[in-house]
Amino acid sequence: MKITAQEEYGLRVLIRIASCRDENGMTIPQLSETEGLGSHYIAKLTRTLRMAGLINSTPGNKGGYMLAKPADKIIINDVLKALGGALFDTSFCATHAGALNLCTNSVDCSARSLWKMIQFTVDQLLNKVTLHDLVSQENKSETILTYILEQNQLNARAERVDIMNIMNEQAR
Repeated sequence: MKITAQEEYGLRVLIRIASCRDENGMTIPQLSETEGLGSHYIAKLTRTLRMAGLINSTPGNKGGYMLAKPADKIIINDVLKALGGALFDTSFCATHAGALNLCTNSVDCSARSLWKMIQFTVDQLLNKVTLHDLVSQENKSETILTYILEQNQLNARAERVDIMNIMNEQAR
């Protein structure tokens, strides 16, 4: 799995905006300076975030960018999908068919099952992480994210036990 520059920088810009205590938000020059990115790139990222309904802009001399909703209501999975799309979606197979119009594995594809499982697992985890979880010192965010991961693993184990019980009962 690769994280694109747009996903990384877009998330960092969103965290920076969420951390801002100024009621006017942050301007493109401020974001550019604090993140060490060009103003044109910041403008592109803020446009994407604004179009996704994650931030609002206030025009004028004292205008800037601020969150469109509270940080605890912004789901990181939604942010990453707005910035770069899903890791695997239904159009994936059509765009990776090779030289043919239709993938030679379109009917029976175990690789597709793997990609679906990875996407499902990533979605499950990232749907539990909010922007609020990331707007703090790294060690605090790491503690929060570790807790979320551990809870996710416990839930997955319980689900596996349930599936095994169902399969054993069906075998009887």
